[in-house]
Amino acid sequence: MSMTLIRGAQVLGGDPQDVLIDGETIAAVGVALEAPEGATVIEAEGRILLPGLVDLHTHLREPGREDSETVLTGTKAAAVGGYTAVHAMANTFPVADTAGVVEQVWRLGKESGYCDVQPVGAVTVGLEGKKLAELGAMHDSAAGVRVFSDDGKCVDDAVIMRRALEYVKAFDGVIAQHAQEPRLTEGAQMNEGIVSAELGLAGWPAVAEESIIARDVLLAAHVGSRVHICHLSTAGSVEIVRWAKSKGWHVTAEVTPHHLLLTDELVRSYDPVYKVNPPLRTEADVLALREALADGTIDCVATDHAPHPHEDKDCEWGAAAMGMVGLETALSVVQHTMVDTGLLDWAQIADRMSFRPAAIGRLDGHGRPVAAGEPANLTLLDPAYRGVVNPAGFASRSRNTPYRGLELPGRVTHTFLRGRATVVDGKLT
Repeated sequence: MSMTLIRGAQVLGGDPQDVLIDGETIAAVGVALEAPEGATVIEAEGRILLPGLVDLHTHLREPGREDSETVLTGTKAAAVGGYTAVHAMANTFPVADTAGVVEQVWRLGKESGYCDVQPVGAVTVGLEGKKLAELGAMHDSAAGVRVFSDDGKCVDDAVIMRRALEYVKAFDGVIAQHAQEPRLTEGAQMNEGIVSAELGLAGWPAVAEESIIARDVLLAAHVGSRVHICHLSTAGSVEIVRWAKSKGWHVTAEVTPHHLLLTDELVRSYDPVYKVNPPLRTEADVLALREALADGTIDCVATDHAPHPHEDKDCEWGAAAMGMVGLETALSVVQHTMVDTGLLDWAQIADRMSFRPAAIGRLDGHGRPVAAGEPANLTLLDPAYRGVVNPAGFASRSRNTPYRGLELPGRVTHTFLRGRATVVDGKLT
């Protein structure tokens, strides 16, 4: 079994320590550890060591849209970004609404070897919102699905949503809701506000998100089940989640890196790279989201990595697909918006990007302390690094990043999946 000594890293941003990896496990954490004979030594002075990142919201596109991404390319991108586990959303072709499809995705993840892939099952058959999918069968499959979502579409029927919450309660599952009232967003192109009015684009009102969240936290409380809010994007949504949590209800929420940084002012360029669901909101919303992530109202950061082929984004705004890639830049954006601004420290980043998402997804072996006896799922980064984002070098099959040409801080230098280095010096192994 291989051994690696990480020397002098700041574990969760604390004092420098040495971490010895023996095979798949952390063997020791301490000061001035001796390197065993034959061990690989990584000099990590000035670098931050975190538990491997966990993403609750990744679109890997396989099966069916391999022109956008595959499980292999998506997990490579995840590893480059410091992730050791991702939750693969169900809006594939065919939809992941049966045990057979989720097991296929799970096995493809096992074969890739770059990070663990936990499939998310669809709530309804074909994401059509009419009939519950095989929730129990997906949970009982080899994939062991615990999170279900029609992401990309909202479960807008209150009766269907209630039934789903009741069903998953039996095995401590969670329904992850894409909060978008379809009647209020029909034909919507961007956030409804001053910019949409000036540009003449159909607006996407904040209340379309907030009304669904309000309904669903009430349903979750009534049923006594767990609901998770995907890609929360408005200040009003923050207040609803904060209120629900004050009641002790089982409500969790995520925010994307792009909603922590970008605003609807960017849409003035008409560049479809900024077209995303939910849309980029106002500066006031961005500040509210940062505050909510800092105080714990929002539980975690999730990428909503949404790859698209070139032709689906390099077109006029109205015809362009919605979505952005995000796995390879997420940690840098979070450092820029939350750490470098003093809103969170590195221990809290570990909480929001590893501990909490792993707990929400009930993911074994991830989101664990950096301590002896724990699985060696680790991320080592250089926070002093600054570089310009160049999507030509992405591991992802797609290039639709909103950060092209932007200078961002931080760089993942090493990622370890159960002791195996999947990324060394910033490059895939």
